[in-house]
Amino acid sequence: MPVYEYMCDACGPFTDLRPMAEYEAPQPCPVCETSSPRVLLTAPNFSCMPASQRNAHATNEKSKHAPMSVGEYKAKHAPGCGCCSGLKKPARLQTRTKSGAKGFPTARPWMISH
Repeated sequence: MPVYEYMCDACGPFTDLRPMAEYEAPQPCPVCETSSPRVLLTAPNFSCMPASQRNAHATNEKSKHAPMSVGEYKAKHAPGCGCCSGLKKPARLQTRTKSGAKGFPTARPWMISH
């Protein structure tokens, strides 16, 4: 079950574990028991997402108000860095049989080459 956030006018924000079917329903405040509406106070947490994707989302959120300038980009990406330097990848290890068929010993052995 997901955790939802609610806002009590008298006591302030609180969270409650509720079924998804009841996400729109107001919940009673745990302190004063008045009916409180659901609110969105924090961004969703992507805990089950791979770390690389979480970092990408975090980077996008940080830079949405102020994109990186050319100077900042050059400072972050020095000449020769692997992500944007334009250096070619090393050629794949490739073998050829007497008939001319290609083979890739490091690739998936069950795949048929063209």
